[in-house]
Amino acid sequence: MEKQFQDIIVESKLDIPYSYYAGPIASRFYDALEKERKILGIRCGSCNRVYMPPRATCGSCFKEMTEWVELKDEGEVVNFTIVHYEEPIHPVKAPFAYALIRLDGADTAFIHLLGEVDLGRIRIGMRVKAVFSDKNPGNILDIDHFRPV
Repeated sequence: MEKQFQDIIVESKLDIPYSYYAGPIASRFYDALEKERKILGIRCGSCNRVYMPPRATCGSCFKEMTEWVELKDEGEVVNFTIVHYEEPIHPVKAPFAYALIRLDGADTAFIHLLGEVDLGRIRIGMRVKAVFSDKNPGNILDIDHFRPV
């Protein structure tokens, strides 16, 4: 059977306001960021892995984790990407860089913004330090960005 119409692609965006319950682990993590300017990880009592961001269950041995540890605000870039396009959801104006950062004392890495950096000089293994926000939004953006050490 021959098609009698042309397929149409409609481009659009959805703006969906929402709220979510962060749970006790993320709530404690965000609270320490906002009120104490501390970055907390959580250690597995069985295999000793330290997770940042914290989570309730160890991804290696599947044990429940309850031992909180304060991490340094410095670490290294494990990987990165440079964003060259504008989107309303981006936290800063392009071009900018996101990096996968493993903090000193942690076994896992997390994604955050790099700032105060020449985008052409970003390298895997580069040492970075957290720069805290003056706005205190009560989430991961309490760390405004990471800058080279």
